Amino acid sequence: MVAVALVLYLVFAAAAFGWRTWWQWHRTGSTGFHGIAGRPGSLEWLAGVGLVVVLVLSLAAPILQLADVVAPIPLLDKPIVQWIGLAVALAGVAGTLYAQHAMGESWRIGVDATERTTLVRSGVFGMVRNPIYTGMFTFAAGVTLMAPNPVAVVGFLLLIGVIELQVRVVEEPYLCDVHGDRYRSYTAEVGRFVPAVGRRSRAPHVG
Repeated sequence: MVAVALVLYLVFAAAAFGWRTWWQWHRTGSTGFHGIAGRPGSLEWLAGVGLVVVLVLSLAAPILQLADVVAPIPLLDKPIVQWIGLAVALAGVAGTLYAQHAMGESWRIGVDATERTTLVRSGVFGMVRNPIYTGMFTFAAGVTLMAPNPVAVVGFLLLIGVIELQVRVVEEPYLCDVHGDRYRSYTAEVGRFVPAVGRRSRAPHVG
């Protein structure tokens, strides 16, 4: 199952980042990828660097376990846990790709303050504000259960922290500046990653 986790991770990366980036470029002439932004040492920069570290750890975790460099956590090293992890991971892949499709040409990796994209509120975005990240969390939880070693757990916990930082410090202030009251109303009605959880008051600043 650890080998399956590695293959699934590579498939996820190819589909959610590689293929999606190509699709975005083919449709708009832009890859939608803005890379690591912000002044070195800033919270925005740390979020970008942190995501790169997460990707490396997530790839390394099953490889290190296959090579017997790290051992699985005994409590989680059970077939039933790994099968549950597979189901969760597959749901995460499907959810991420579906949310990316629903976002259409507004999909981006990172923020360019000079861009003005459409605020998507329909479909799955009417249930949660960040369904792509929800799908990524789900996928990461699944592959962590499939290859349940300390490196995978650290990578998963770091992913949660990095995405929380990216959303709260980078993306929400940007969207608030661009879309104003429409976005503030959206944040008051729809949860951040889970329906009804993480809704904001209609305050002047979102963060």
